[in-house]
Amino acid sequence: MTTLQPGDRVRLQPRVRGDIFDLALAGQLARVASVERDYAGQEHVVVVLDDDPGRALGPRAPAHRFFFAPGELEFVEAAAEPPEPSPPRILVAGVGNIFMGDDGFGVEVVRHLSCREFPAGVNVVDFGIRGYDLAFALMDEYDHVILVDACPWGRTPGDVFVIEPDIDHESDPATFDAHDMHPVHVLRLARAQGATLKNVLIVGCEPVTLGPPEGQMGLSAGVEAAVVQAATVVELLIAKFLNGGER
Repeated sequence: MTTLQPGDRVRLQPRVRGDIFDLALAGQLARVASVERDYAGQEHVVVVLDDDPGRALGPRAPAHRFFFAPGELEFVEAAAEPPEPSPPRILVAGVGNIFMGDDGFGVEVVRHLSCREFPAGVNVVDFGIRGYDLAFALMDEYDHVILVDACPWGRTPGDVFVIEPDIDHESDPATFDAHDMHPVHVLRLARAQGATLKNVLIVGCEPVTLGPPEGQMGLSAGVEAAVVQAATVVELLIAKFLNGGER
């Protein structure tokens, strides 16, 4: 059995008493297109000549495929290894207002994550209340986006959860405020500007309070205790995405 593989480069050495057309190709360089077996079980190597002007038609073009026995081919060069796939690009965005109580949850989680080392392509950023900055960053075509935010969802205060935001229905980006950090509003603005928004998730936490109108510094005890848990969830998602998982 031949060890030749599609893509290998070979020199043609047809048998002395071979077909006259094959003999005319003696010494030519070619690429292996495939290795096939006939009804009698004999192997035939299908090649395409390096200098064949018809090779652009593809290796299955009948006039440009040549069949040789494995013993009629001299191995020259192995097929080029396919390039290593680029690691996915991941954005982790902490959003929220640190002056509005538990609304600062996302910012605190990102601050916690900033002490970790992540592979190239993973960006962990504190966007605070900079809605336009986040929308602009989302234009950069990340493979995965993880938004971290305090989300009133009717759950037990301090609960951490992962949701996929609904950004499909229409919205008016003209009404967007520069300090509006509601994740869905920012995502809709980014989409309106042409962002693809692939694989977006929100790691949220049910807040206890978003502070009085005059503002309030610091997280409530329940939400502060959830920061480490949320950071762990984000790390697990990053690891999953880096290993080829989609969700």
